[in-house]
Amino acid sequence: MKEKTNLLTEFEGLVNGHRDGHGFVVRDDGQSDVYLPPNEMRAVLHRDRVKVQIVRQDRRGRPEGRVTEILGRSDSPIIGRLLQESGVWLVAPEDKRYGQDVLIPKGGMGKAQPGQVVVVELTEPPALYGQPVGRIKEVLGEIDDPGMEIEIAVRKYGVPHEFSDAALAQARALPDKVRPADKKHRIDLTDVPLVTIDGEDARDFDDAVYCEPAKVGRGKGWRLLVAIADVSHYVETGAAIDIDAYDRATSVYFPRRVIPMLPEKLSNGLCSLNPEVERLCMVCDMLINAQGDIHAYQFYPAVMFSHGRLTYTEVAAILQNTRGHEAQQREALVPHLLNLHDVYRALLEARKRRGAVDFETTETQIVCNEVGQIEKIIPRTRNDAHRLIEEAMLAANVCSAEFIQHGKHPGLFRVHEGPTPLKIDILRQYLKALAVPYSVSDEPSPLEFQQIASATSDRPDALQIHQMLLRSMSQAIYSPNNEGHFGLAFEAYTHFTSPIRRYPDLLVHRVIKCILGERKYSLPNLPTPGEAQLKLAKRLADRVKPPGEKPVRAKKSNPDMLAWQAAGLHCSANERRADEASRDVEAWLKCKYMREHLGEEFSGKVSAATSFGLFVTLDSMYVEGLVHITELGGEYYRFDEARQELRGERTGIRYALGTPVRVQVSRVDLDGRRIDFRLVREGEELVTRALRDKKGGPEAAAEGGPRGAAKGARKSGSAAGKRASGAAGSWSGGAGKASGRAAPKPAGKSRKGRR
Repeated sequence: MKEKTNLLTEFEGLVNGHRDGHGFVVRDDGQSDVYLPPNEMRAVLHRDRVKVQIVRQDRRGRPEGRVTEILGRSDSPIIGRLLQESGVWLVAPEDKRYGQDVLIPKGGMGKAQPGQVVVVELTEPPALYGQPVGRIKEVLGEIDDPGMEIEIAVRKYGVPHEFSDAALAQARALPDKVRPADKKHRIDLTDVPLVTIDGEDARDFDDAVYCEPAKVGRGKGWRLLVAIADVSHYVETGAAIDIDAYDRATSVYFPRRVIPMLPEKLSNGLCSLNPEVERLCMVCDMLINAQGDIHAYQFYPAVMFSHGRLTYTEVAAILQNTRGHEAQQREALVPHLLNLHDVYRALLEARKRRGAVDFETTETQIVCNEVGQIEKIIPRTRNDAHRLIEEAMLAANVCSAEFIQHGKHPGLFRVHEGPTPLKIDILRQYLKALAVPYSVSDEPSPLEFQQIASATSDRPDALQIHQMLLRSMSQAIYSPNNEGHFGLAFEAYTHFTSPIRRYPDLLVHRVIKCILGERKYSLPNLPTPGEAQLKLAKRLADRVKPPGEKPVRAKKSNPDMLAWQAAGLHCSANERRADEASRDVEAWLKCKYMREHLGEEFSGKVSAATSFGLFVTLDSMYVEGLVHITELGGEYYRFDEARQELRGERTGIRYALGTPVRVQVSRVDLDGRRIDFRLVREGEELVTRALRDKKGGPEAAAEGGPRGAAKGARKSGSAAGKRASGAAGSWSGGAGKASGRAAPKPAGKSRKGRR
């Protein structure tokens, strides 16, 4: 059902430019974007705030508008290369959504040399008959300098990458080790063999675990300790380090480089649970019964001594063979690791009972050489050690959320809402089109999703179905309003386990401490949210409902809750910013990597079908590129939205999610972060198979068409195994019962790849 648009009505929004010269206005009220033709983009730039008037609808019924007022210019710097054309100096923006080059007068050149990558500050905005003018603010270097892609990304996305002088001075003044005074009023756990379990390349360790058998109620169970670095002891509310940490909100991870949320003295020193040194920590101490239910828990500050820095590979080897070389090297820790494995299996059973969604995906790792170039892309394999840590962290996070709720104290929850009615409808049509004998209700539970995933796991098109299940879900956010976590099937959930790299976790630690001390935690005076935060806040406040329904307005809150809402929006928006910056760098590296493979052929699988072509992920290299619809031959292809596939009208050839194909690397656009493939046809195999499918019906199609696609690995935007991220001295009750646009892009635009 199409949304009714009142012509000549004005709306406010943010301009999103397009590399082909046109643009869109993303409306503040969350309704459909308004198309701006190239002539309307002459006086505005990407990320300008404007008032737009809808003047007509195009042939597809989409609103088209004209800019009536420029409300504000973006303060984002423009990064590009300095060029000279016909005696005129200009900067060609690296981000092609800025559709115009920036003129640089002689007085604004600084020390920049031709061809260098520079940061430009606008001195004159664009006009209908004039290009924007600017001056060079910073010279980043040559385009081929090692790490240049990261330097571009941090400025392109506005990622804070330099600590203030005040924050650095505070960090220098901190002690090098735990002092006797720091241990006061803390539980001494130095004799408990807590260990850290992380990847081989980890540099900061913010969580440690220990488990022992225990009697729980009248039955057997375990006592599980999750110790988390006590960052809040060193980072005081409102201090210079705290202000910088809030501004960043999260650490940003790039290949071979991390931009940390905290200065290195904290992130890799005082707050890192390094082996064989004392460290301050906050402990979630849990009793878990044989069924995997959390019977009781308590929180308390402690001092610990890590008895080992273990890796996932090492722990998995020990669990697999307790008499092997790895086990002999860690002989004293083997019994405790076996206890951890036992409690993990119980927690896993509880996860299955509550119906938490658990799709196995393939996470990839980019391996770079000394100068930052990709050597290879390999899959990260998840083993029981990864899952063991994940379940332990989930348990601690659930206890934290329930503790804050019981304490009736405001805080930030990790909220993951269920799918919208529109996504539910699309999913239903898709499942019906593929003859899946299951569907979802109007208000589905995560168990329904998991049941569909389990029931279809043996089908040849399982990958296709599971990807659609994933795409129907929403993104998780931070909010003081607890709405549960749909994907994990928790009624209350928060982030407690990574305060070194996530600001919401630091806030949760502070709230827990205040509840233990029977005090109230007050947020400091935080900076005003920027454009991204305001945009997200508006979309959350005016949640879009199906046509004909009025938006649900956010409830009025007291000033304290408004401050927590602002903090949640800020952290959510900066989490997205970090993800976008990381993906941008990965896309740049992959494009540079694939330039060395121009003309080569690879096998792959369709990872998305659109009206303008197919996105294909290579089997051996985990790189995604576009096969434009014009590269599919002379056949006319129609996009079937219900099946999410392209189908040839004459031959019936079908390309859907998971369809195996063979492609040739035909073009790589480094600036546009775009890789183009050309479909390689092996004789008449595809045509023959398609014609056979048309004659043979569903059974033949299940064997040869997209339903016959073999399962394949592809890079996932987020790893399934990534860490999810009581009064002292007394046990608290159980930790909560289980509960719980992508419009077709124009040809030539790389898909963002985030679900």
